[in-house]
Amino acid sequence: MVLIDTVYQRVLAIANKEQRGYITPQEFNLFANQAQTNIFEQYFYDINQYDRVPKNATEYSNLEDITDDKLAPFKRKQPAPTNLGPGLFEIPDYVYKLGTVKFQEKHIVDQVQEDELININNSPLTKPNTTRPVYTRYGATAGEVIQVYPTSIVSQLTYTYVKKPAKVNWGYAVVGGNALYDATTAVNFELHPSEEKKLVLKILALCGILLKDSGLYASSSQEEDRDISQEKK
Repeated sequence: MVLIDTVYQRVLAIANKEQRGYITPQEFNLFANQAQTNIFEQYFYDINQYDRVPKNATEYSNLEDITDDKLAPFKRKQPAPTNLGPGLFEIPDYVYKLGTVKFQEKHIVDQVQEDELININNSPLTKPNTTRPVYTRYGATAGEVIQVYPTSIVSQLTYTYVKKPAKVNWGYAVVGGNALYDATTAVNFELHPSEEKKLVLKILALCGILLKDSGLYASSSQEEDRDISQEKK
């Protein structure tokens, strides 16, 4: 976890150091959420990239493992939500990536595409049953859903997933015309503590765009690029 007030104070201190302009709490919260989302989504690209290069056998130095550790707080396992119909289950909005789907905790439910499903159903050898179930995934009016086959499966479904980070908020109360930090309404970053500097740099870069300060944007982006390059060496 990264404390949002710590990041806010650092951003203000750097942005205001040369009288560049004031960042309001509303603007900061907007940029903070964008920065957190960017860092979070980059994890999946990084893991995919690291998977293609030789592994570092040194303990605590494998980049794929390090990134996976950063994702650990977002990993969940739970029973499938309320059944919407024969074999139909909703995917909640807080699910960012769906992982392994199981039936009765012992049968993997494999994902297939709609065109594959036609061929699977046409053969008695591959037609889905309760020991070899499959599912398709698609959008619906209420959000995303999975359709499980055979459709007789209406319960005992569990799945793993990666949840979206909670929306952060620098909570405050206006006292004497000034915004004072209010910890009771604040929501901290769920990212790993090591991401604090990266959050500050990304938020500062966004502040540079808002303040039309190309120097602030450029310096923040360049320092972040240096950090990323160093991490991947």
